[in-house]
Amino acid sequence: QVQLVESGGGLVQAGGSLRLWCAASGLTFSTYTMAWFRQAPGKEREFVAVYARYGGGIQYSDSVKGRFTISRDNAKNTMYLQLNNLKPEDTAVYSCAAAALGMTTRPSTYRYWGQGTQVSVSS
Repeated sequence: QVQLVESGGGLVQAGGSLRLWCAASGLTFSTYTMAWFRQAPGKEREFVAVYARYGGGIQYSDSVKGRFTISRDNAKNTMYLQLNNLKPEDTAVYSCAAAALGMTTRPSTYRYWGQGTQVSVSS
């Protein structure tokens, strides 16, 4: 049974930082492209960052480029997202997802999803 479990969310002031984790089990982690998405209340799910499998590269949304950093440790079956210089508009539930594909930013291409972790940024 595949499980993706996020952690690390919380409440921070604008300009602050957080680090999110996504721990995966039940799959061969290195063979999956891993991504972070977020969803704010009343808004559609939004792509944040992706780390493609097999060294296929990294991509960020324009809204987080230069502030967020995605990384993964295949030996630990874990993906990370470092969030710096947070803004109130970054407030959302952040979810990790896994796709048995190369680089992709479309939510529909991701087979497995975590439950999400709340990130709240106060002004």
